[in-house]
Amino acid sequence: MKANKLAVLFVLTAGALVFMLPLWIMLVMSFKTPNELATTAAWAPPGAWRLDNYREVLSNPNAPFVRFFINTLFISTVATTGVVLTSALVAYPFARLRFPGRDRLFILLISTMLLPGIVTLIPTYVLFAKIQWVNTFYPLIVPAFFGGGAFNIFLMRQSFMSIPRELDEAAILDGASNAMIFWRVLLPLSGPAIATVGILCFIYTWRDFMGPLLFLNNPDMQTLEVGLRTYQSLQSEQWHLLMAGSVLTLIPLFTVFLIGQRYFVKAMVMSGLK
Repeated sequence: MKANKLAVLFVLTAGALVFMLPLWIMLVMSFKTPNELATTAAWAPPGAWRLDNYREVLSNPNAPFVRFFINTLFISTVATTGVVLTSALVAYPFARLRFPGRDRLFILLISTMLLPGIVTLIPTYVLFAKIQWVNTFYPLIVPAFFGGGAFNIFLMRQSFMSIPRELDEAAILDGASNAMIFWRVLLPLSGPAIATVGILCFIYTWRDFMGPLLFLNNPDMQTLEVGLRTYQSLQSEQWHLLMAGSVLTLIPLFTVFLIGQRYFVKAMVMSGLK
């Protein structure tokens, strides 16, 4: 038994190192000079951990990373708020209320996950162009307040269904309405699911490239992903600067995930997705 545990530990450790290798290479390259990049291995640490590359990236007037960061943070925060609120609102009747066609409607909702996003890309762009929302943040924010997506609704529904109905009945005896049960009973007990939906949505919105590329034409409104691609075209093959920009882009994602990791794992277990 001990040998089996050691073998499993070895495999997991080796797998973790393989997955961490690209991140390590990106990190060490972001601290190297052009001469070190040409004379050392990609995974070798730099001679000195200098911040000159990061200063140069942040001070480049042609690709203002601070502005890109503010734009991305605003879009990601507002969109995540909308997804968390509306997905919970839609999930509540599927989990707690009884009405004709509920199960069929839920199956129809889940089936929308089979529809690739590329299929709706052109109609969505035409719609936003018709209402003159192109080159604004609205196409990247407003849709988040209309349901939050089938997977997020499913995750919130599973979380609500894991909460005993006796709590609802006790609240009804105390005179609580459905809205009060939702806000004061179910939501406070669904912290892991809410954190998971928030983490997934924040990461997706932060890393979104196609949406900002299509809808944002003003350079001052670009997000980090599009801005990083612009920076790559400006800097050509200066990989030390490109890696520094990539590290700056990933820092908020690692921070959010590390803060909410325990809630993320707990929600996966509670929803039956482990």
